[in-house]
Amino acid sequence: MAHWIEPHPTGIYVRPADAWIDPSLPQERALVTHGHADHARGGHGHVWATRETLAIMALRYGTASGTAVDYGEEVRMGGVTIRYVPAGHVLGSAQIVLDHAGERVVVTGDYKRRPDPTCKAFEPVPCDIFVTEATFGLPVFRHPDTGSEMDRLLAALHANPDRCVLVGAYALGKAQRVICELRARGHRDPIYIHGAMERMCALYQDFGIDMGELRPATGVAAKDMRGHVIVSPPSALNDRWSRRLPDPITAMASGWMRVRQRARQKNVELPLVISDHADWDELTDTIREVAPTETWITHGREEALLHWCMTHQIRARALALVGREDEDEG
Repeated sequence: MAHWIEPHPTGIYVRPADAWIDPSLPQERALVTHGHADHARGGHGHVWATRETLAIMALRYGTASGTAVDYGEEVRMGGVTIRYVPAGHVLGSAQIVLDHAGERVVVTGDYKRRPDPTCKAFEPVPCDIFVTEATFGLPVFRHPDTGSEMDRLLAALHANPDRCVLVGAYALGKAQRVICELRARGHRDPIYIHGAMERMCALYQDFGIDMGELRPATGVAAKDMRGHVIVSPPSALNDRWSRRLPDPITAMASGWMRVRQRARQKNVELPLVISDHADWDELTDTIREVAPTETWITHGREEALLHWCMTHQIRARALALVGREDEDEG
């Protein structure tokens, strides 16, 4: 089936289109699902992606040659009809739908099924081959309600007015989602952000994502940040930058916070299980919904999902794609 699409360690090659999906090495023609660095690399000759993803790539890698593809728009390339549909992962994230020779392949990139105020919701597309991630492809990973996790954050903030809550969150997607989720829970106070967040938050705002009042944390007296939320990259939680904050309650927003040992290793006082990836139930429910003949699994936790597919009479294989994981980005 689908002899015209070939998985390689460096990406998925669409032979009749002579194009690569999310290649990890520079290619002349790249179809990119979203802006995270394990999917979007610099140096390609030409990129096809959503307008938002192209803007993110330009911010991260400088000006790149690219063609913006709107959700639902069809592009013809070497006899292949290519369509981008929302993946629900981060701003501009897309599944790439390929139709050729009477077969349909859907490459999801990364995706989630939970509501997210910063991006369009995942759209299931029935297909013959479904290429799914498995970042949290183990039955132990069942993410809690996002609202309840945000309530825990706000409860810690209100119970400790002389401290601040420092939230470690990946700079693309997670940080903006945490801010917007706080706003949705009625938190109207200014939110302070690490300098590494400023340009990406501004890009989100340029695309119409309202995050309320954001202030740079740099240069602000510690006393002025008491009782406030501060958002930083996970790498800044325990470095010299964070020592100037007013007795921070250290939090981290990630699906990996389900694993207590990881929270302890990072000295996280308030682990927040908030993920931009599908959990086990969402992965299996999505496969049922799109009803593929065959499932291809990426991101390295494939054994449990392979077994689940086998027990449900779905052919499955694991793809050994390089560099398809960023621990802090969960």
